[in-house]
Amino acid sequence: MKIAVSSQNQTAVTAHLGHCQKFWIYDVDNATVQTKELLQLSKEQSFHESSPQFPHPLDTVQVLISGSMGRGLSRRLESKGIQPIITPETDPDTAVTAYLAGSLAVLTPEEVQHHYDHTDGHDHEGECGCNRE
Repeated sequence: MKIAVSSQNQTAVTAHLGHCQKFWIYDVDNATVQTKELLQLSKEQSFHESSPQFPHPLDTVQVLISGSMGRGLSRRLESKGIQPIITPETDPDTAVTAYLAGSLAVLTPEEVQHHYDHTDGHDHEGECGCNRE
């Protein structure tokens, strides 16, 4: 199984999945991480810029963990057979380990939206292309 984790700064699980261009790719066998590699996308390959109608470099993963994504992007991933997961966990390795153990804290896109609306006073609906079809 392959698990991708959005990590724009290469150290933390990052939000705004639609704009993210850097992902840690974990190759997992028997619930054990075998390898971890960085995948760097071009701006045109980001979810915000790319079309769901065409193949994407992350189409080979089974799980994608991020700090935030909208309902539209979540549906886009699901339509490609990728399980979208939003988590408040900030450490990529801890997020993957917790996911494999079944103990990863998970949020819905609406819970993340509610958090942003109340912490920074801005409406992020549709930002990053997250709610685009």
